[in-house]
Amino acid sequence: MVYFTQLLIDAVLLGGVYTLMAIGLSLSYGVARVINFAHGESVMLGAYAAFWCFSLLGLDPLLAIPAVAVLGIVGGFVVFRLTIMPVVDSPQNQILLTFGIGLILQSLAVMAWSADERSANPAYALSSFEFGDLVVPGARLIGCIVAIVLVAALFLWLRLTELGRASRALADNREAAGLMGINVPAMFAFVFGLGVALGGTTGAIVSFILPITPFMGFAILVKSFAIVVLGGLGSIVGTVIGAFVVAFAETAVAYYVPDGNGWAEAVAFAILFFVLILRPNGILGKPAAL
Repeated sequence: MVYFTQLLIDAVLLGGVYTLMAIGLSLSYGVARVINFAHGESVMLGAYAAFWCFSLLGLDPLLAIPAVAVLGIVGGFVVFRLTIMPVVDSPQNQILLTFGIGLILQSLAVMAWSADERSANPAYALSSFEFGDLVVPGARLIGCIVAIVLVAALFLWLRLTELGRASRALADNREAAGLMGINVPAMFAFVFGLGVALGGTTGAIVSFILPITPFMGFAILVKSFAIVVLGGLGSIVGTVIGAFVVAFAETAVAYYVPDGNGWAEAVAFAILFFVLILRPNGILGKPAAL
C-alpha cells in the first residue's frame, strides 16, 4: 500500500508540471489552429533563461518566471506575425515551418551554450519531505504547486477577462469573432505568444528538476503532443486530464517494469500511437467536420 501511495504522489507531482508543459501547445492549436513543433524549444529556452538568471544574478529560477513569460509573449507574437501568419491556413506548411524554427533555435543554443548538461540548484532542489515511509521531493512539490497556480490563472484569464473571452470566441468560430470586431490576426499572434510563454515558464520550473541541454526540446514536444492528442486537440480541460494520465502511466512503468526508468520515456510514444489508432479525437476532442 505504501508503494502504491508513493507512486500516486510521484504521479500527481509530475502531472502538475506536465499540465503546464502541454497547455501552451493546446492553447495555440485551440485558438489559432497552429501546431507549434517548436514548443519544446520554448521550454528549453525558458530553462536556460532561468539557469543563467540563477548562475549569473543569483536569482531564484521561480523569480525569473515573470521575465520569461513577458519575453515569451513578445517573442512569440513577433515570430507569429513575421513567419507563421502567412501560412496560418496551411497545416502542412505550419508543421514544416515551426519544425524548422525549432531546429534553428536548437542549433543556436548549441553554438551559444554548448551541449553540456546544466541545472539550476537552488536550496530546495535536493530537499525532500518525509511522512513515515513516504517521501515527497521538494523540487517536484514546489514545481507542481507553481504549475497548478499558473494553470489556474490561465483558466481564470480565459473566463473572466476580455482578451480571454475573445480567445474563446475565436476558438469557437473565427469568422463570427471577426464580424464581432475582434482583431483576428492580432489575437492569433497574442495567443501564440501566450503559448510560447507557458512553455518558457515550464522551462523555468524544470530548470531545477531536469538536466538542461539544447536537445531537451524533442522529448518535451513528444510528451506534450501525446498529452494534447490524448486529451483532444484544442481542449484545455482534456489537456489537464491527458497530462495526469500520461504522468500516471510513466510513473507506473518506472515503478513496476524492470529497468522501468528507461522504458518510461517511451510511454508517451506508445500512448500517442494507440490514441491515434483507437480514438484519434482524444478524450474530449470533437470529430472533424467533413
